[in-house]
Amino acid sequence: MTRGLIHVYTGDGKGKTTASVGLSVRAAGAGLPVVFSQFMKAATSSEVKMLEKLDGIQTMVAQGKAKFSFKMTEEEKEQTKQASNDLLKRAFEAAGEGPCLLVLDESLNAYRLGLIDKEALERAVITKPEQVELVLTGRKADLFFIEHADYVTEMVAHKHPYATEGIKARKGIEF
Repeated sequence: MTRGLIHVYTGDGKGKTTASVGLSVRAAGAGLPVVFSQFMKAATSSEVKMLEKLDGIQTMVAQGKAKFSFKMTEEEKEQTKQASNDLLKRAFEAAGEGPCLLVLDESLNAYRLGLIDKEALERAVITKPEQVELVLTGRKADLFFIEHADYVTEMVAHKHPYATEGIKARKGIEF
């Protein structure tokens, strides 16, 4: 790979993390090193458990409070922000100069909610090493990321069982 591109998976529909996991598996299968980092989620997410078992994929999760931001205290928000900033730094260090696929799963949510240093994430996108293929996921991608991306995919929810029937997230399907 001579030049890494930037992917954004966004929208209110299911499939953003799933798409980044699929791309990670594809890249690792082709021999490309993968750093899969996950913001705003518990370290026990099913996809991370499986990715950890695959050769060529390094996983990292933020060590902050993994719960909905509207349920966090101000102290928990600050802890989560610090953990997110630390994860961002560690993920780029692990990716090095590339070639590498670097996934920043749910980073766009952390950005939108103010749970990561916004300037640091923007700077990371602008200055990413040339051979690093970068993936950012999360709802409501800021225009900054849309403008800097080479790929932008929006997942649109036309129907969701939680909204229509109150069916809660199921292990192995939604998490």
